[in-house]
Amino acid sequence: MGAIDRTLCFLFLIGSLISSGWSYPTSNIPDIFLVRLVGGWDRCSGRVEINYNKSWGSVCDDYWSIQSAAIVCKQLNCGYALEALHNAYFEKGSGNILMDDVKCSGSEQALSQCSHRGWGVHDCRPHEDAGIICSDTN
Repeated sequence: MGAIDRTLCFLFLIGSLISSGWSYPTSNIPDIFLVRLVGGWDRCSGRVEINYNKSWGSVCDDYWSIQSAAIVCKQLNCGYALEALHNAYFEKGSGNILMDDVKCSGSEQALSQCSHRGWGVHDCRPHEDAGIICSDTN
């Protein structure tokens, strides 16, 4: 098993543990495990979802920008942002909307560090889920 295969297995295991209600405090989990892309064409495209309080939810596309997409691409080691997508481009999520009015300056290390309305506070509908396409090169 190569280094990439081991890394992917580790990420899958940690993601599975988090989504299954694993009780490890999220303050000790590296930020990379708290964001994922769903429904895309590959590992570096899809609807942006974030884990907060042991629950996965989507990000509203209000104020969603290429700067915010770039933070997620960087966080997931997916190169640079090619597009910041709106209107549930990769289908609407089924969970809660956890972030709205996300504004990233570009200096953040993780999406959770960007300004937003507050966890779970939003005025969005699922058809407003944010998505991204990353270059998948570093």
